Order: sequence, then C-alpha cells, then structure tokens
Amino acid sequence: MSKAKYTVTAALPYANGPLHLGHVAGVYLPADIFVRFLRMNEHDVAFICGSDEHGAAITLRAKKEGITPQEIVDKYNKQIGDSFKDFDISFDIFHRTSTPIHHETAQEFFKVLHAKGKLTQETSEQYYDEEYSQFLADRYITGECPKCQNPSAYGDQCEKCGSDLSPTELINPTSTLSGKTPVLRTTSHWYLPMDRHEDWLREWIKEGKLDGVQQHDPKLWRNQVNGQCMSWIDGGLHSRAMTRDLDWGVKVPLADSEGKVLYVWLDAPIGYISATKQWALDNNKDWKNYWTGDRKLVHFIGKDNIVFHAIIFPILLKDHGDLILPDNVPAYEFLNLEGDKFSTSRNWAVWLHEYMASYPERSDELKYVLTSIAPESKDSEFTWKEYQTRINSELADILGNFVNRAMVLTQKYYEGAVPAKGELTEEDNRVLAEMKAIPARISKLVYAYKLRDAQAEAMNLARLGNKYLAETEPWKLVKTDLERVKTIMNIALQITANLSIVLQPFLPATAKKISQFLNFNTSDWTKAGNDDLLKSGNMTNVASILFAKIEDIVVETEVAKLESVKEVVSSFEPQKEAINFEDFGKMDIRLGTILSAEKVEKADKLLKLIIDTGIDKRTVVSGIAQHYTPEEVVGKTVSVLMNLAPRKIKGIESQGMILMAEDIEGKLSFMTPEKGFEAGGSIC
Repeated sequence: MSKAKYTVTAALPYANGPLHLGHVAGVYLPADIFVRFLRMNEHDVAFICGSDEHGAAITLRAKKEGITPQEIVDKYNKQIGDSFKDFDISFDIFHRTSTPIHHETAQEFFKVLHAKGKLTQETSEQYYDEEYSQFLADRYITGECPKCQNPSAYGDQCEKCGSDLSPTELINPTSTLSGKTPVLRTTSHWYLPMDRHEDWLREWIKEGKLDGVQQHDPKLWRNQVNGQCMSWIDGGLHSRAMTRDLDWGVKVPLADSEGKVLYVWLDAPIGYISATKQWALDNNKDWKNYWTGDRKLVHFIGKDNIVFHAIIFPILLKDHGDLILPDNVPAYEFLNLEGDKFSTSRNWAVWLHEYMASYPERSDELKYVLTSIAPESKDSEFTWKEYQTRINSELADILGNFVNRAMVLTQKYYEGAVPAKGELTEEDNRVLAEMKAIPARISKLVYAYKLRDAQAEAMNLARLGNKYLAETEPWKLVKTDLERVKTIMNIALQITANLSIVLQPFLPATAKKISQFLNFNTSDWTKAGNDDLLKSGNMTNVASILFAKIEDIVVETEVAKLESVKEVVSSFEPQKEAINFEDFGKMDIRLGTILSAEKVEKADKLLKLIIDTGIDKRTVVSGIAQHYTPEEVVGKTVSVLMNLAPRKIKGIESQGMILMAEDIEGKLSFMTPEKGFEAGGSIC
C-alpha cells in the first residue's frame, strides 16, 4: 500500500519583527513535529515556509525605524531564518516573497484568475490621506472597533476581539501616516466575489466533499476551524479586494494598474507555491508534483489566519484550477505569557532569538515545554515557573533519570556491553507489551494532529522504564541473582533504544544523544516497539547527563526582565489621592460643542476655544495646539469641566477645562461621547 504524500506549510511570518514563543508554539514547532514524524514513516513530504515581505505592516515598520521596506525585510528575514536554524526547525526551504520567482508566480496566478473571469473590477470609496497624497491600505488606518470599542483597531481586523473589519466600519478613523482624519475618494480594484463560493465551501468544510467526492476527513478538522469558517459562510460571504493602492508589493500585471499591488492575502499564500518552485529547482524536482494530484496539503497556522487559509486561499486554488485544496488546517489558539497576551508593541514577549542566545543548549527543553502546553484547542499560558517545573520534574527526573540509570548500571555491571536477555517473567512480558503498544498510540495521535498528547505518550515510555527499574531494583538483585539482573538491564536498554526513536519528532537533539550513548541509530519508525533493537554484546558508551536542572535564579532573572518591561509599559503617573463622593459630586461636567478655535499668540501649545455648553458660550484656553490644529477641533463635541474657577492664561480668561485622555507617549485625544449627544448634557 502506497503511503500518503504531503505538502506541509507553516504560516509565513511577517518580516517586520522577531519571533516570540507564541509564534513558535502555535505554528512552527507543531509543524516541525508533524513533518519529522512523516519523514520517519517514509512519507514523501515537502516542508515549506518563508517570510512574508509585503503589505502595510512592513511599510509601517520601515517608517517607524526610518529605513526602507527592503532594509526591513532583509533585516528580519535573516533574523527569523537564523532563529529557525538555531531552534532546529527542519524546513525543506525557508524562502521569501520579495524574490523574482515569487513576483513572477504571484503575477501569473493573478493573470490566470483574471483571464478566467474569476475576479471582478469594482469602483469604491476608500480612505485617502490628503497630507501624504495616497490611498490608505487597511493597516494604515486605525480607529475604534464598532464591536468591542477597542480604540486601536486596524482597518482590516481588531486584534482585541478578532473581528474582521473594513476601514469604513471604524469609528473615528485616523491615518497612521499623518495622524489626521482621512477622506473618502474613489478608486478601482479587482475583487474576489466570495459569495459565489458559499455552496461548495459549506459542503467541503462540513462534509469534506468537493463536487460529491470525498476530499478530506472533516472529523480531523478542529472545532475552532469549522466554527469560524461556518460562521463566516452562514453570515454571508462578500467580495474582497485582491489589490491595494501601494508602492510596496507585487505589482498588478495589467495595463492601467499603476500604483497598485496584489493584496497581501493573495500575494502571501502564493508564497507557498513560489517557495516550492524554488526548492524544486534547487533539487531537480517538479514543483507541480507537490501542488497537484493525489497529495495532502496541510497548513499549520494560528487561529487569526483561519479564514485566509480555510476559505480565501481554497477559493483561489479552486478558481485557478488543477491545484490541490487543503486536507487539513490545524489552527492553534493563542499562547499567553505570565498572565497577559504576548505583545510585540509592548515588548511583552519571550523572543526566540534571545532565548537561543541565552540558552543555546536548551532548545529541546523549550520544545518539550511548548508542546506540553500547546494551545491546540484553547488558549494556554507560558510561565517561567512552569518551564522550570516541567524540565526538572519531567525531563530531568523522569526521562533523564531513567536513561542515566540504564546507562550507568550497564557500564558498572557489564563495562558497557549489552547483557543477554534470559527467561522472562510475567512482569517483563507486561512491560514489553506496553512498550510495543506505545508507538502505535503515538502514530494515531500524530495523524490526528494531537501532538501534545503524542508527546505525552512518548514520555510514558520513559515513565514505564523508570517504574520498571524502581520495582525490579537491579542494584539490589545484583548481589543475589546475576542472571535476573541481565534480563532486567536488557529490557531497560531496549526501552532506552525505543526512546531514541519515539522522541525524534519531539526532542531531536535529545534522541540523538541517547542514540550516541547506545551506539544505536535509526530513524525508521517501524522499528519502534521492537524488544530486540540492541543485540547482546553490543558496546554502549559512557553517558552524560541529559538535562541539567533549572535553578531558581534562572526563573527569577527571566521574570525580572518581564517585570522591567511592565514597569516601562506602566509608566503613567500614579493614582492621585483618594477623594470622597461628595467631592466628586461638586464637579459640573457637561458636553459642549467647539464653535471656533484660534492659536494664542506667543504660545505654541495653546488654543483659544469658544464652546457652546448648552447654557452659555464660554472661552476655554486649552494646551492642545501641538496635537490639533484649530480647523480640526471646530465642531467637535467635548467634555467640559464647567465650575473650575476662572483663570487668566496669556491674558485670556479661561472659564473651564476640556477633558482629554493621554497615552503613554503623551499623545492627547478628546473624551468624545457616543453619537447623538448634544451640548449641555451632563456627565454623571
């Protein structure tokens, strides 16, 4: 029976920043485990990844750092690629979407869709920054999320509640270029009419069928993937623009498309195909063999990419024709850090490159911990204390202790030679039967994408060996029954050899060390469970300690790093002295509308405002001139502290104070009420 063939992809990381452990746990490590297992089982597999180097996120980072987009992607492609190498993620290729072969592939893909009439050209109004004279891509626009009121939602997505958005849905939109309110202007783009695809998508996702033919096993798809996809489909799919007005990206390959590039969610997933093409060229292969025919396409992603990989990309693949659709999209939930979400902007993260620089010999320890807490079906959390506990109590005290005992006693009793197995007891047979059963259980779990449970099963083999030695106590029996000890030690060494096989997908460096201890090496999974892997008389080597324990000082140091970040992040002024309700009740805060505004002479920070408070029109001098121009504030409804004692400022009597909010960088924003409130309304 021929084995299934696989093309496995891991989500292309944006080349606009380093990788943190949330990225690793939710995409790259599980994909690597799965692929290593497939290789050991002699599946034809290609493991594809690369950096996503286009889109607004790149240009925003370039603007922030004051360098070009190309410099940004070169910098982070190298850093991310080096991190993967140091962490021993076994991609067949780690490519990049800024290469000529990718641009050619993406443009050709677009032209095929266009020629087949799969795209529509539509004219719409989009936000435009008049100061910068350019249309604004989704990520160039921020504003208040209409669903959760997050004030910092992007024009395509709210990262707080996960809602998919369009820029025109944002409340109080702001250009990230100028910081000003953009205007709507007409522009033309090519759209993917996703509403045409609802029927086949529903059958394909729910039943695994395409045109009545079984394509995949829907029971193996995770609930969060099915749930999110069906929510989109049941809510009605809409056309989505496949091009953008930008100068950084894959140019639209059509006449009259100057200044337009492919939307990143058309451009990026084609990066899987272009990377495969490059790998095929480098290895004298035909890339089409990995994207057509009888082959399983598997996308490892985070949950924020579900819709793009399970709805949009499948539509594109089907519309293109002849290309395989995903067999599975194992999406992971989010990994949190020490009670909070990973945050790149706040530097609340454990960065992979920094971890590897600090602990270059502890890549397997991190792999073990991240897989043990993998957010396969719900969000999970990484803490340094749990990292210490799992390494010390599980890797060192269970796996390391068993292997060390088996190797040390073999050296002590037999000068390193594998002893011959004698007559087996009932206990021996029970242990060997359990040893033989574990690899099959691991296989079943891996093929079902339950990698956390699969690793636990591999560790159960070490637990089995530890328990066996603890119960048989060969160090005591050696004084009275030498033959029995030979059998016990032979079985212990067979378990150790099996560990060197079953640990390879999860802890490759550790498995290699164990193999070196034993002078035994195989990556053939079918040999796992064999109780005669080591022949009697074969010589083993002197073993070293597999896992050094994590000292408290390591945990304290790492937690202190995070606390220092928190202190920086939380550097707002401390709370003022407490007041009682009566003091608060004395304040008269009402809504007012700014009728006019002008700069105060010889005062760079001050604006003179005339405000309609509903009961009068009064003058308020406010220090907001460095944040707003007079033209920007006229007509705004603001909150006014009415009964603040009048005060002369630059010769002007100010009859109140407008209330503002200040962020950590000192930027001011109006405390603006919801729509429908008029001047004079009281604030309770």
